Parts: sequence; structure tokens; C-alpha cells
Amino acid sequence: MFDFAPLYRSTVGFDRLANMLDQAAGVEANTGYPPYNIERTSEDEYRITMAVAGFGESDLNIEIKEQTLTVSGKKGDEPKAEGVQLLHRGIATRSFERRFQVADHVEVTGAGLENGLLHITLKREIPEAMKPRTIEIGTGKVKGKQKALEQKAA
Repeated sequence: MFDFAPLYRSTVGFDRLANMLDQAAGVEANTGYPPYNIERTSEDEYRITMAVAGFGESDLNIEIKEQTLTVSGKKGDEPKAEGVQLLHRGIATRSFERRFQVADHVEVTGAGLENGLLHITLKREIPEAMKPRTIEIGTGKVKGKQKALEQKAA
């Protein structure tokens, strides 16, 4: 049995392929740190939501390069309050780096941090040259083509 979960978890815009592999494998994804969701909000829009409790905007970095979206976080040293002893650390503040492969023509359109959740919005924008277009069929003979056909027949 093959585990396709890493491919499914780290791609955006490859919905059919990821769904097909997920169904074929029948394996649940193992999330890791930080936990995240990938959501499809419309036909061509996606949102990645990451739980980054304890990280501020200045601690996070989002970069896209060559169809790889990289989200990283590095927490600076927190000043220790005098007379306070930490008995249990349940909120992780370790550094992280998470990479996502994005499909062709998928662009990051924005990011926001709200209530400890980092929301990254993506949109697939197909260039005009690649969009399907309708070719109108006209009546009558096409000039130039008929002469070429007559010459070949003669």
C-alpha cells in the first residue's frame, strides 16, 4: 500500500489528481506542525488556514517561488516576567517551515492573521491565450484554400 497523503496535503489546484489518489489509497492525512486546512472557496479560489497561535505578523514569512508556496515562522525570544516560573508549555513556539506545491496559474492574492489563524487566499487565473474560445463558422468558400485544391487536382 502506498501513502499518497503527503502529495494530497501539499498541493493546491490539483483537485482531481489529489482526490483520485486519496480515494485509491484510502489513507487519512497525518498533519504535523502547524496544523492547517486547505479549502476550496469557489471554482477558482482556495484558502489555506494554518493554526499559528503565539506567532505575530512579524514572526511569519510567506513566499512563493517557482510554484512552491513556503510559509515559515520563527518566534523571537520572549522576555521573561520577573517572578514568573513556566510550569507547562503547551503552546508551541518552535520554528517551522511548511511548503505547498501550487498548480500552474495559481497566485497568492492575500494573507491575514486573525485569532491565531493565518489565512492565505489563492486564485487560479488562466491567461486569456489559454482560455477556450468559440470559433464562428461562416458560410461561403474560404479564399486561398480553393485555389490550392484546384492546383493539386490539375
